[in-house]
Order: sequence, then structure tokens, then C-alpha cells
Amino acid sequence: MTPSSTGPEDIRSQFLGYLKIEKALSDNSVQAYGRDIAKYFFFLGKEKTAWDEAREADLVKFIHAQSESGLSARSLARLISTLKAFYRFLILDGRARKNPTENLSSPKAWLSLPKYLTVREVQALLRAPDASDPPGLRDRAMLEVMYAAGLRVSELVGLRIEDAHLRDSFVLCRGKGGKERIVPLGGAAVDAVAEYLVSGRPKFLRGATEALFLTRLGKPFTRQGFWKMLKGYAAASKLTAKVHPHVLRHSFATHLLEGGADLRSVQLMLGHSQITTTQIYTHVSRDRLRRVYDKFHPRA
Repeated sequence: MTPSSTGPEDIRSQFLGYLKIEKALSDNSVQAYGRDIAKYFFFLGKEKTAWDEAREADLVKFIHAQSESGLSARSLARLISTLKAFYRFLILDGRARKNPTENLSSPKAWLSLPKYLTVREVQALLRAPDASDPPGLRDRAMLEVMYAAGLRVSELVGLRIEDAHLRDSFVLCRGKGGKERIVPLGGAAVDAVAEYLVSGRPKFLRGATEALFLTRLGKPFTRQGFWKMLKGYAAASKLTAKVHPHVLRHSFATHLLEGGADLRSVQLMLGHSQITTTQIYTHVSRDRLRRVYDKFHPRA
């Protein structure tokens, strides 16, 4: 095959368009793929190798360089996934005849167990907002929903009023790739959202909007805004654990499994496309059981 005259930026743009339009990936996912491909093209530029002339040896050299730079196993796995998707796109589009990623295998994505909070720590966090004013009502409702439904932060801030089915105690959320799923809500979360809708949200309204959670300016909450709010309450609760939005999602899954929930149900609630992604939480539970056993069994 003769080398293509299409430049790296053009082919990258076409690939990202394919991911967004044909694969229906979220904006966040497309941006992540874009960063990975930009990094790959930068490497190829230093190697003086065109994107359509790269061989398996070039890919291995690139991945090894990324590993040596300190990239985590999970990030490496995503990087390899990006490269595989890119070359599948090239073949589908008739721009390549051979896929140099065929023999690439991903490293084990989770070398360490996901961090999660204890039930007591979660309770302290949920009690932190001052529910006597509108911002506190909103913050408490967001934290309650985040933990009750195990949502990703993008799913939480993307909720619309019509997605909160309080009478039937569930939320409808849109996950990766625009896939919808129904997740139950507990009584505490339902009550918190109901109170926020009556006494909190109307105080933030500055015009018509479908967004459930609003800022003081009447705009939809952002991922960064939630992250900043969560850090503040974690500090106020004097939590020693490092708290970030995904920790509540990890805690949701871990506490369900520790309480006896089956893996398939947790998978559906988390919105994982593959149950192998959910299985990491069984390791968390087993790790906790091991600690309990070692601590309390007389023959341990």
C-alpha cells in the first residue's frame, strides 16, 4: 500500500468523528482517545515514521516508552484499546490492509484494588452539608444520589428533572455511549432530592432548564464543580481517605456486594458492559473478609 497523503491531524480528526458519530462514544471518551492518539502521533513523528507505515514493532516500542514514563497499568490498557480502535477504523475505512495491533495484549488493568469508604465514613460525608439552606439541600441531594445509585460524576451532573422518578424510587441515567439504565434509589436519597426540588432548586432558577442540579447562577452543575464540592465536605468530615467522585461509586458497589448482592445485579446498576469489569469488587470484598478472618479467628 502506498503511503497516504492524509496528515496526522486530519486522520486523527476523522477517527474521532468516527468514534463520536458511528460508535456513539461520549465526549469525555472521545477526548481521551484523542489525547492518546495525539501522544502516539508525537512518538511516530520523533521516530520519523508515518502513521500508515507503523508496524507492530513501532507500537511495542511506543507502549514500552509509555510504561517507562510511569503510565499506570490502567492507562496503558486504555492506550492499547485506543490503538486497536484506531487501526480497526483504518481497516474499515480502507486505509490499511494489515492490523499491527492484532497481537498486542493489554496489561492487567487493576494492579491495586479500588479505594472505597467504610459505611461510617460515607455516613459522615452525607451528614456534612448544612441542609438549612438551598446550597446545602442541593449538595446533600447530590451526595445521596451519587452514593445511592453508584453513578459516574458525568451521569450525576447530567441528570434532568424528568430522570428522577421519586414516586417509584429510581433514576434514569445515561452512561457511556449514551446507554440508558434504571438504578433504584433508597429512601434517604429520594427524600433528599424531594426536599431539594421544593426548597432548594427554585432558589437557583434563572430561566428554563431541564438540569436537575443547578449552581448559584442557575447553570447545570459541572464535573469540576462537584469535585470541588466533594473535596470540601470530605475535609469538613475529617476523612483520612483520599476522596474523589469515583470513590463513592466504588463504595456503592463494595457495600452492595458485602451486603449479599449478586454480581450481575451490581453490574447492571453500575452500567458495566462486561461483568469482568465488575468482578474487581469481589476482590475488594474477599480482601475485607480476609482481614476480618485474620483478626477474629482464633486459629488464623
